[in-house]
Amino acid sequence: MIIPYQTLPADTLQALLEEFVTREGTEYGFEEVELQTKVQQLQQQLKRGDIFIVFDPALETTSLVPKRDAQEAGLLND
Repeated sequence: MIIPYQTLPADTLQALLEEFVTREGTEYGFEEVELQTKVQQLQQQLKRGDIFIVFDPALETTSLVPKRDAQEAGLLND
């Protein structure tokens, strides 16, 4: 189920994005990028519709999913 980011309170969205960028295995590259920079990058991707917040009720987990993956999973009506 896609959760529209606009429906989340600002502090909840901030916490969700911070949690995502600090997950194990999400750091790639040679240069260290500040947490707030990563969060801002994710916010821009959400606004552009490049990624979506997806909640899995069976697993009770929330993930950020690229648009293509959301389409392949039948989560979008495009």
